[in-house]
Amino acid sequence: MQARATKDILLQTPHLEEATAFYRNVLGLRVFLNTPDLVGLDAGSFSLYLDRAGSLGPVLEFLVADVAEARRELLNKGCTVIADDPSIPRLYLRDPFGMVYNIGQDAHASTDDPEPIRDPEPPPHY
Repeated sequence: MQARATKDILLQTPHLEEATAFYRNVLGLRVFLNTPDLVGLDAGSFSLYLDRAGSLGPVLEFLVADVAEARRELLNKGCTVIADDPSIPRLYLRDPFGMVYNIGQDAHASTDDPEPIRDPEPPPHY
């Protein structure tokens, strides 16, 4: 398995308005997406997405060529599934060291480009 990190970090919080105000007003991040349940902020080298949901802490995202294969391999190596919804698609895992991340399908898996992917629009699984 070869995973590629995106430049997206998701922070789930039931306090979306307060979190948005903090990151916008205190840290000065620019809001580029604002929906009732999801806010996207430009943090320069990464995008911070605030999602109205119960808190998991920060969620990073890794893209792989085959999500099912990655799921099997990661579970065999000690990861646990937190949320699995192929219809979104969303596969949140906690690794043996406590890091939480989403595993997504890499549309560029066939290329040799090692650069992280940064899409201007939020991925559909957030």
